Amino acid sequence: GIISLISLAVLSYERYCTMTRTTEADTTNYRKSWTGIILSWAYSLLWTVPPLFGWSSYGPEGPGITCSVNWHSKDANNASYIVCLFIFCLVIPFAIIVYSYGKLLCAVRQGSSISKGPGRSREQRILVMVVVMVVCFLLCWLPYAAVALIATFGKPGLITPAASIIPAILAKSSTVYNPIIYVFLNKQV
Repeated sequence: GIISLISLAVLSYERYCTMTRTTEADTTNYRKSWTGIILSWAYSLLWTVPPLFGWSSYGPEGPGITCSVNWHSKDANNASYIVCLFIFCLVIPFAIIVYSYGKLLCAVRQGSSISKGPGRSREQRILVMVVVMVVCFLLCWLPYAAVALIATFGKPGLITPAASIIPAILAKSSTVYNPIIYVFLNKQV
């Protein structure tokens, strides 16, 4: 989930930079792509490894069919990790996405900031694809985030194992949707 949202944040910023650049993108240079991929994975590892070393913990969630962060522990160690996880792995990446697309929409409305050329329609299709991916990601992960926060900071027993099944499965299935979206919105496939 973290790598997925970080990748979407990187993609949204990259779309903003590509769409507002006055020259055509260099499709033969993959340095920026590889840098984005490596940084996304490194950032995700930075936030998924701490429970292995004692900052919070992993364990079964809901009825015990999936594994996740221990949302039900009420100690300060666990709560601090969960707060950091939500800020640095949901709020900040989502803010980058909103910023990038907000600036891009402002540039599109002004019209003069978006360069013209044969590659622009391709870039616009990619923009639509990334926006659809972000919306699908949020539809999958926001219910899970809400249930996790309620389980962590709400009254004990407020979220029953049965109530947490659908948000957990929906969140875990989010990785399936990006390839499907990519196939249907990419004419080259």
